[in-house]
Order: sequence, then structure tokens, then C-alpha cells
Amino acid sequence: MKKFNIRKVLDGLTAASSSSSAASAQSGNRENDMIQETLQSEHFQLCKTVRHGFPYQPSSMAFDPVQKILAIGTQSGALRLFGRAGVECYCQHESGSAVIQLEFLVNEGALVSALADDSIHLWNLRQKLPAILHSLKFNRERITFCHLPFQSKWLYVGTERGNIHIVNVESFTLSGYVIMWNKAIELSSKTHPGPVVHISDNPMDEGKLLIGFECGIVVLWDLKSKKADYRYNYDEAIHSVAWHHEGKQFVCSHSDGTLTTWNVRAPAKPAQTITPHGKQPKDGKKPEPCKPILKVEYKTTRAGDPFMILCGGLSYDTVGRRACLTVMHGKSTAVLEMDYPIVDFLTLCETPYPNDFQEPYAVVVLLEKDLVVIDLAQIGYPIFENPYPLSIHESPVTCCEYFADCPAEVIPALYSVGSRQKRQGFSKKEWPISGGNWGQGTLSFSEIIITGHADGSIKFWDASALMLQVLYKLKTAKVFEKPRGKEEKSSTEIVDEDPFAIQILSWCPESRVLCVAGVSAHVIVYRFSKQEVTTEVVQLLEVRMQCELNEVESPECGGEQVSAVSTPGTSSSPQTSLPQSHPSTSSNNSSDGLRDNVPCLKVRSSPLKQSPGYQVELLIQLVWVSGEPPQQITSLAVNSAYGLVAFGNGNGLAVVDYLQKTLLLNMSTAELYGSTDPHHRQPRSPRKTRQPSAGLCDGNDASAAPEEKCKSPTSGSGSPCNSDEDSKQKFIDRAKISRKISMIADQKDDARDNSFSRSRSSSVTSIDRESREVISSFYFCDSLSKKSETVAVPSLWVGTSLGSMLAIALTVPSTPEQRMQQPVGVSFCGPVVRLKGGILRMAQLDASGTLLPHVYESWYEPNAPEEERERPRRRRPTTPPSSQENPDCQYAVVCSEKQAKVVAMPSQNCVYEHNITETSFVLRADVVTMTAGVGIACFCANGHIMTLSLPSLRPLLDVNYLPLTDMRIARTFCFSNQGQALYLTSPTEIQRITYNQETCDNLQEMLGELFTPVDTPEAPNRGFFKGLFGGGAQSLDREDLFGEETAGKASRSLAQHIPGPGGMEGMKGAASGVVGELARARIALDERGQKLGELEERTAAMMSSADSFSKHAHDMMLKYKDKKWYQL
Repeated sequence: MKKFNIRKVLDGLTAASSSSSAASAQSGNRENDMIQETLQSEHFQLCKTVRHGFPYQPSSMAFDPVQKILAIGTQSGALRLFGRAGVECYCQHESGSAVIQLEFLVNEGALVSALADDSIHLWNLRQKLPAILHSLKFNRERITFCHLPFQSKWLYVGTERGNIHIVNVESFTLSGYVIMWNKAIELSSKTHPGPVVHISDNPMDEGKLLIGFECGIVVLWDLKSKKADYRYNYDEAIHSVAWHHEGKQFVCSHSDGTLTTWNVRAPAKPAQTITPHGKQPKDGKKPEPCKPILKVEYKTTRAGDPFMILCGGLSYDTVGRRACLTVMHGKSTAVLEMDYPIVDFLTLCETPYPNDFQEPYAVVVLLEKDLVVIDLAQIGYPIFENPYPLSIHESPVTCCEYFADCPAEVIPALYSVGSRQKRQGFSKKEWPISGGNWGQGTLSFSEIIITGHADGSIKFWDASALMLQVLYKLKTAKVFEKPRGKEEKSSTEIVDEDPFAIQILSWCPESRVLCVAGVSAHVIVYRFSKQEVTTEVVQLLEVRMQCELNEVESPECGGEQVSAVSTPGTSSSPQTSLPQSHPSTSSNNSSDGLRDNVPCLKVRSSPLKQSPGYQVELLIQLVWVSGEPPQQITSLAVNSAYGLVAFGNGNGLAVVDYLQKTLLLNMSTAELYGSTDPHHRQPRSPRKTRQPSAGLCDGNDASAAPEEKCKSPTSGSGSPCNSDEDSKQKFIDRAKISRKISMIADQKDDARDNSFSRSRSSSVTSIDRESREVISSFYFCDSLSKKSETVAVPSLWVGTSLGSMLAIALTVPSTPEQRMQQPVGVSFCGPVVRLKGGILRMAQLDASGTLLPHVYESWYEPNAPEEERERPRRRRPTTPPSSQENPDCQYAVVCSEKQAKVVAMPSQNCVYEHNITETSFVLRADVVTMTAGVGIACFCANGHIMTLSLPSLRPLLDVNYLPLTDMRIARTFCFSNQGQALYLTSPTEIQRITYNQETCDNLQEMLGELFTPVDTPEAPNRGFFKGLFGGGAQSLDREDLFGEETAGKASRSLAQHIPGPGGMEGMKGAASGVVGELARARIALDERGQKLGELEERTAAMMSSADSFSKHAHDMMLKYKDKKWYQL
């Protein structure tokens, strides 16, 4: 391990980087000699790992009945593959076009995808990261339907013009054999039949192809004779067709809600016509038309009645009824209501052979926002319990946090309380999608993801070993009264929708204390308990935070000790309100009729039963002030060692003692500076009385309000935009790029709003252009916050949106008894350092440059008996080692939207400084622990992910990873320890990435395998009589029919072949695993043995022929041996 020297400053710099890192001249040499750094650029590499959640906007689905793998395509060209629980894979088509159909090459480890841009692709699934082997782009015709028969290499492609082309999936070349629409339909027909909506071959005769046209015509085409055997006409448009396995009947679903059953040899009229959901008139007339039946499947059973499964077809008078799946079995009809519209469904059967009894056992139903699997074998058709993490979006995600390397006992504790929340009534059978194998994970640390949602719920997820499983769900809305309807909505609410939405999370894994802030200016502190309790009255603390209306003349408070609120009537600052008991007795209106001293939400008045898990310790609510609503909370921190929670917004900050349920501190930001306030504070402009609706949720069709588009995440939610043109132009000239948008308001999915134009923003600007100062971050620690201190004391560091870091010293009683009786003391230490841009993250290093862990108190059972509860519990000490040579024995690490600084404490000298970005700004920054050391990880608005070493702030990684396209990414991106990070890539999916070189190197081993060697089931036995009289399935030599020798070559202008990046040559070199090599070797040996056998047979035949010739020659010789020539 080499000591740090000045050359290492240049180690991570790149020519393209405009950033600079420099050591401060005051004390740089001394620190250089002391600090040893182990983190180097070779420890970093960026790559995606896995994607979790429900595929966003699904469009198609396919299932491999032998491999038992499910594939789902989406409207954005994504491909998600699912096997057993924990086996998932994500792929993406480069074009981004919608996937309209998927077809498995059953048990071959390959998949064909058809896209809306008229291209088809062949995916190789035999490798852990599937790749495209071939692509074919149609130029003149639009693809509408594809069909790949079982164990065939010829793909039928139907087009919008009504033609059918045939593709060899091995070479991905077009056959010269084409079925033209005008030859398929009757010559007397004067109209075009429309696009091809269905293609399938007769289960008992591969030479007969059933073609369905949109207009209602169905044609049975003879492939060998190249003509139509039968044509079936119906007045209504066709949506789908399904065969009976014996090949004598098929069923069509129509646009008027009818099902027609046709006998193959009787094309004149349907054998049966039914309207499953139509009202049957008594006079025998035709039933009333219904909605279209979009899909029907016809599955037979050996021992009972066949199943007819369909979606759609409901009566038009069922307005507002949810989408339904109808299962018709014998005389019974079951209508299964779904939560979301149905995209597609598939029936899972015991056999992959279409000419055998199908024996259906389950139905996979793909909904717009869910995946449901129904058990057909049990009475009542229960659903299977879904093992995939597809419920991330159950309520829209509004924030998330990622904790890698958690204490090992946390996950079992959360699982034990979460397992009691599971729903009942699921099918008792195993999940039927069970293909693939798990990867050989090498990550040994525990990982937890916490997501906050729009309905006020919080979910804890086990994210260890590249998997995701929900552990526990907490509903924070239970502490509030819920209005029964919109007419009962309280006039004090500050958001139009989702008043319980979670905005910020703060969690201590060691003590299991959880603190959440919601959009209605409320904070809830939770403690973890394994025992059930009933809370008669929710502990409530109301806080009155108001901002300065005029320029602030701050009192001198640099070293003044401020007493805590210990008795009613005592306040720690001019703005401190009294702690309110529940129910609140404060007046609702001030003398002039304005709402005053009332919270935004009404607290629950009835007893609250709290199950084992997270239980409410304290509810804090900000109240209205003189007719003005409270500002939403912008920063939050909780500390279990001190028993304190701090939160801030555009008005200032408050510190609450959640053990004593008292308010310690409630001050404006200006008062924190005292006489050292560097800012000239303007009178505050009035704000709107209501927040934009659904500010934290994702929208698909509405654009954000104008003031939502111009906020920095550290700027507070309430300051309106300045429309002054002069100042706007000045601001554009200074910054050229957008500011980070409010972490409260989410930008809608509108392309115009996604550009980061900073044209209107004036909520937070540079240092010399002042605006409202918002509290942007907190950090609790034991630190040397005052220059005169020699012993670390409990402290609270405060970061603001204008780049100031301030310190507050805390006096925390030492014993548990004193802690519950004596107030916590507070004294102000003033500013420590200033940076460009709002402060995002703060941390603390010791004298050797090692990250000091946050102080915490280990978890204990809060509902334990008194005698157990009173045992002393001491927090972990973090006092740094002292040194006579260097009085600076701590370092404060501060990262803002523009800069990072390392400040020696207690001298408060800046020893290292680095300008992270000049043209953009940092959206998220975290101080992270890697195996090799500690660093800062940053994600910028221009899409760059960067890492810096500590304490020297050398650039180690700078990758242009992800251009910021919407605010969802900005709001949810977070780094964690061990080189892990994640963000919400869509409203329903979490994308995990790693910036750790070791994880990237081991990723192939950690990922699961989709393809596993499985023997294809044996074909059904034809039986003696069927074999004797030719009643079994008729095979077809498609190679002879569609090959180039017979059919000729297709037109070159019809489609263009594009070799894929995962072509055969590349695939052979790729790591396909030992199993794939063995399979190929086995196939090669079989082929070699077959050829050797054929050679042996030919050799034996030649020997037999030679013997016969020799015998005949000998006989001839004997016959003519003694004869003269004239006797011949």
C-alpha cells in the first residue's frame, strides 16, 4: 500500500474532464504525509446487473411448455424472461419499437420476436445474457401475425396486405414460397380480405394451413397443391381462431361477441354459434351484440369436457365493469374479474404436441399492470401466489433508499413480521413457470431496498444476491382519519391527491428506527417491535414553522445555550409552538378568519391496533400559520443514539426529541447564522395555498404545472418562479443548463418537459444570486464542531440550498434515566464551510481517512417489561484518536451540487477541494464504502456517474451512463455501499447497476441460466388402427416444399437480412456454459455415429454385391469351360 503523494492527484484525471482537484496550501503537505489511500480507478467499472418489477406497458407474451420459461414483450421494445423465482432476464431491442408477437422455438433455447417496425429477430437464450442471432427487416409489407409450428424451422409471417411469407429461422432467409391473398380467397370476391389475423396448421395434418383474415374469411390452404381446400365466410370480423386437437373442428371469435364453431369439411355455415355473454331473447331472435371477443383458446381433456377460455365479449350494458376472463367448462361458465385490462393470455397444457389431448392446468393472464396465473385444476379457479417482485408499482413509487451491507439479523426480523401479512386463498400447487437455474452468487452481504409510495405505504425488500423479495409492508396512512369521499375532504389539505404520499425516508438499520416525511408536512417516527400493541391515543406534536416576512435581524446565538422545551409555555425560539396533546385543542381560525394552528391531516381518534413490525412512536405535524399552509419538508434525519429527529424546509429547521416527545428547536435558517449571516434576505413573496396535485406520482398524459418545472431539489416546494425577463436572461447566460427539479414535484412524461432547460428557474441560483434558503440535508455525528473543542460531542450538521454547512452542538444526558428526565441541550456553532450549489451529503472521516460510522443505539424490544427495558443501553462511541502533532483529528466531507470539499476539524481548514461539474449539477451524492476503501459516488443531471477518492477527492470514475430523460430517475437514483446503485427506470421497474469492478467480473456467474437441457416429451402414440388406416397425424416435408431448390429465391427487395451481434460465430466463442458444450458434443457424436452406421451399411451392401458377382462369374466359367468356340 503506497502512501498518497501529489502524483496521485493526476492519476484519475482525464483529458475530457474540466474538473479540478487541488490540495489546500495551508495544510496540504502535512495531510499528504499522513493519509494513505487504497481506492484506485481499477476498482471501478460500471454495468447494469438486473431489472426487477413488472414489465412496463406489456404488449405480448409467449411460453415454452418444455423449458417452462415465460417471455413478455413491451411497447418500448423490451423483452423480459421469467423462469423460477429468482430467475429473470432483461433484453432490449435497439429500435425501441413495440413487440407485437413472440414465438418460442420450443426446447431449443431460442425465441423469435416480431416488432411493430416490421422486423423479426431470433434471440439465443442459451447464454446468460441473451443476444440476437439474426434479424430480418420487411420493407414493403407490415407484419400482423406470426406462427411457428412445434418442431419446425419454418416461420409463417402474415402481413397487412393479406399475404403470407415463410422464413427459415436457421438462416433467417425468406423462402420463395408465398401465399398471395388473391389466390387464397375466392376469385369472385371483389374486396380485399384485410390483414392476416391468424395462421395455424391443422394439428393432424401439417400440410393444411388455416388462415384467418380480418374481414371474417377463413381459408384452409393446402401447402402441397398450393390452393385453397375450403373457405369459411362469416359476416363479422375475426379476432382469433383455435383448433380442436383432432383437427376436425375449429372455433373463431368475432367482433360482435360471438363464437362460431366450424366443421372442417362443412364450410357452408358454422356448426354452432354462441354468444357467451349475450342475452338470449325469448322469441328466438338473434341475441344482442356484445363487445368483441379478442381471443379464444380451445383445450381438450382426456377425462372430461373441453375448456373454452376467452377474454372480452361482455355485454355493452356492463358499463364500468372491469376486464374479465371467461372459462367455459362443460355446462359451467366462470367469469373471472381482473384488476386491470387484459393484454394477452395463454393456457398452459401438459403436452407441447398440438395433436394430443391438451390437458390444460393453468392460464397465464397478462394484464396492463399485473401478471396472474389461474389454477384450472381446482374448484373456484384460485390464482397461484406470484413469486416475482411485480408489485413495486402497487401504488406509484415516490421515493426509495438502498442499504447494502446491512446487519445480518435485520432481514430475518423483517421477514418474520412480514410473513404474517401474506394473503390467503392461493392455489396450493407449485408455481408453474419453473424453468432455469439460479446463478452461483458470490455476494455475501445483506441488501435492503425501501420504497415509499403515493398511498403512504412503505415496502421493505430483500435485495441480496441480485434477487428481490418483499419482506414487509407498512401503511402509514393508518394514523390518520380517511375521508369517505371527495365531498368530505378537509379544507386544510395542501395536496389535491395522495395526501399520505411518502416524500423522504430516514432509516437506521442497527436500531431499526424509521422516520418518514409525507407531502402533507407530516413526520412519523416508528420503532420496531415483535409484539402486538394497541395504542389508545397517537402521540402527536404540532410544530408552527413560519418564515421571515422581512429582512431578518438575527440574534447573537453563536455560543448561547438554548434550553429545550420542557414545560408548556417555554419556547426555544420565537417560532417554537407548544407540543400539542391529542386531540389538538388549537384554534382553527385566527382573529381575521384565516386558518391558523391547524394541521393538514386529521389524526385518527379511535384506538390503533399495531401488529408486530413497525409501530408509531410519534407523529409530528406542521400547522397552518395565519392562513398560510405549511411548506413541505425537504430534508429529514433520525438518530437512535441521541433519540432525536431533525427536519427542515424553506422556513427553517426543527429538532424533536422523540423519546421525551418534545420540541427542542424550531428556528429559521437565518437565525442559525446569528451575526455571521452572509445573505441579504428579501421579503418573502406570497405562495399558493394548495400544492400541485399528485406531485410525487408519475403521470402519463399531463404536463407539470409551470412552477413545478423550475425547482431545484434543495429549493423547497413553495417558492414560485420569477418571471422577470431581465433576471431570467441573466440566469441563462450564467448557467446554460437546467437545475435539478424539485424532489417533491415529478415532471410528467411529456417530451417538451423532459428537457432540462433552465430558462425559467430562479428558485435557487448561484452564490451571488440569492433566493430563499432551504434546509437540504442533515447529518448527526460526534464531532469537533467548535474550533476550541478537543473532545468530540454530539452534533447536528445542517446543509442548505445555498451551499452553507452549519453545526449545532447537542448535550445529550449520558444515562437512560437522565435521558428521559433531563432536556437535551442545544448550542449553535455557526457556519463551518461554504460550497457552490446546495449541500447534498455530509460525512465524517477520522485522522487516518477512514469513514466514521454513524452513531447508533442497538435495537431493543420497546414493548418489553419494565425490568428488562431499564437495563442500560449505551450508544457506540466514535471518539477519534487525539494527536499532539496534529490537533485536527477529524475531517468533514461535504458534497454539493457543484463541489466536494474535505474540511479538517476542529480548525475548519479546507484541505481538499474538487469541482465536480461546471456545466451540469449533481442530482445524488453518497459517501460509500467499498472493499478497497471509501469514496464519494455522484450522479449528474447530464447522465454522468462519477466517483472520487477520500480524502483527496481524486476522480476515479467518470462514465456518461444515462441521460436524464424524466424526473423519476432523478427522484429515485441512489447509491449504496459495495458499489451498488439503483433507480426507477419506469413506473413499474427498478434497474440495479454496479460500479464495482469485482461485481462486474463475477456477474456472469451470479446471473441465472434460462436454458437447461430437458428431453422433449415423446410424441403421442398413434394407436394400432390409426396407424393401419392412416388416421393419425400427417407429417410434411417442409424442407422439400419451402427450400430454395423447389420454391426458388424470394425477392431481395421484400426484406433485408441483418446479422445479429450474437451471431453463430460469436455465440460459439461466448460463454454458453459446460452444459451447452456437452449438448453440442452429444449432438456431434450422434451425427457421427449415424454417418458411421450409414457407411457400414453401404460397405456391407457393396461386399454382398461383390460376392454375388463373383459367384455368377464362377458359374459362367464352369459352364463354358470345356466348350469349343464354335459350340458357343
